[in-house]
Formats: sequence, C-alpha cells, structure tokens
Amino acid sequence: MWQDVRVKNIVFILLGTTIYGFGLVNFNIANNLGEGGLTGITLLLLHFTGIDPAYSNLILNIPLFFIGWRILGNRALIYTIIGTIGLSLSLWIFQRVPYQLDLHEDLLLVALFAGGFTGIGLGFVFRYGGTTGGSDIIAQVLHRKKGVSMGRTLFAVDAIVLTLSLSYLDVRQVMYTLVAVFIGARVVDFMQEGAYAARGALIISAHNDKITENVMLAMNRGVTILEGRGGFSKKEQDVLYIVVAKNEIVQLKNIVNATDPHAFVSVSVVHDVMGEGFTLDENKNPLV
Repeated sequence: MWQDVRVKNIVFILLGTTIYGFGLVNFNIANNLGEGGLTGITLLLLHFTGIDPAYSNLILNIPLFFIGWRILGNRALIYTIIGTIGLSLSLWIFQRVPYQLDLHEDLLLVALFAGGFTGIGLGFVFRYGGTTGGSDIIAQVLHRKKGVSMGRTLFAVDAIVLTLSLSYLDVRQVMYTLVAVFIGARVVDFMQEGAYAARGALIISAHNDKITENVMLAMNRGVTILEGRGGFSKKEQDVLYIVVAKNEIVQLKNIVNATDPHAFVSVSVVHDVMGEGFTLDENKNPLV
C-alpha cells in the first residue's frame, strides 16, 4: 500500500493543512465566521457542544475514510488520512498558540484572508493528491469521475452548510463567510489549473505554411499540423494547433491576421501545460 506514496506529496499535503488550519483558527474562529463542508459542521459542534474541532474533525471523518478507499484507492486513502490528521493537528496547535492579527474588526478583510488561506491550503492538498476528508472526498470523486471542478463542488456543499450556520450566526456573518468560501473556491481552482495556464489556438487558413513559418520565427513556438475535413464541403484541410503563453495570444493573432486576414481562429483556455517552452527548455531540462 505504501509503495506508491511519495514523501514530496506528504510534505506539501501537510504544508497545505497547516496553512488551512492557521486560517481557520485565526480568521474564521477568531472572528465568528463559519465555514463550509465538514469543517463548517465541526464549527457548528464547537458552538453548540463546545467540542474542539481538532477532535470532531477526526471523529466525523472515520466513516468517510472507507468511501475514500472504496472509490479513490489505497494511495488516496493514505493521503486523506494524512491530510485529516494534519488538519486536526494544525487546529489543535493554533488554538493553543494563537496569532493576533489586527484587522480593525473589518470583516471584509477577515473574509479575504480566510478565503485566501483556505484556497491556498486546500490547493496544495488537492494538487498533491490528498484531501482533508469530508466534502473534499466528494470533490475529489466528482473531479475524477465526472470532471467537475473541485472548487465548484466545494462551493455547492459549502452553501448548504452555511445555510445551517444561520442557526448560530447572523445574516451579516454568514454573508461574509460566503465571501470567504467563494474566494477559497476560486483560489483552489486557480491552483488546480497550474502555474503554466496558457492559450491554445486552432487555425484554419489557406496559408498554413506561411503562418507556421512566421510563428516559429517570430515567437519560437512549435506548431502542430492536424488533418481535418470540412463537414459541409467535405474538403480536406490542414488545421494548425498552437499553444502559447497568455501574454502571447495577441501577438499570435496579429501574425495570423497579417498573413491571412480571412483565417479562422479559435482560442481556448489551456489550464495546464507541461513540456518544452513551458516547463522544459530546449534541452528538455526543467525550467527554474
């Protein structure tokens, strides 16, 4: 079971749970904001029963470990257990070693910080194959099985839990919590998309050779030629596929327009890119 587990993944999962736990204690709990998912339920239990979230987080996650094992496999189960224990440990430590950050009782700033710490923390956990249990497992399952964005799933589950939080929070606190949850979900998606998000362009032109030459000379980017056929005309037509950095898409459009003003260009978002020109140099060495 342990043969596929990587130390690097464990380190970043624990780093993520530490960031997440710090934010929960010093922004959410310290300023009477709620949270979504299973963590929000632990905050409900803290308010009504006084049970430390560090303990309730572990107890509530035990049955979910079996779901994680049945659906995600042994390695994911190990990472989930590590993430859950890491979060509980972080909550336990930071509640006993609090950090005072004076935000002048500005709940908007509190919500921004809370969402940022949540998103960055969970982003590390998810990116390295782990979860912190609870709704994170649901998000992982839907992402793997259905391709649903993790941030979107978390936001939906969080909205339900936040509705329940109205039992002990006023509307103002819940709305600021919702701001924090929304920001956290967007940051999670950003970290899941990767540091090398780019743009992909499909180009159909009568001057493919010239466009290919100009792109490679002016931008030093590779061009892939795909074989295509018109659905209506049934005519064979090569299609160019080019991946460029986000800040290069305007230059690419200018090159295409200058070469063939009648070219058809379709641009899409490429969430993650690996390979030469993005994560590797021309000698196939990793870019620092």
